[in-house]
Amino acid sequence: MLRNGLEPWHLLIVGVVIIVLFGSKKLPEAARGLGKSMRILKSEAKAMKEDDVTRSSVAPADTPGEANASSRPVGA
Repeated sequence: MLRNGLEPWHLLIVGVVIIVLFGSKKLPEAARGLGKSMRILKSEAKAMKEDDVTRSSVAPADTPGEANASSRPVGA
């Protein structure tokens, strides 16, 4: 049934339908907004990767609050 998948004329029909639905004036605005969103997503993903690298390279230090909590007497 889906042996041929998408053929070029399928993409042409989809393109014509999109132009009819949204109009030729709104398509550049939509493309610009999509591009801007993709750039933001890409920069945020890159920042998250860099943040993970810096966290893994720095050894976690014991905080004084955790050490004091475990050394307290049970009745106090």
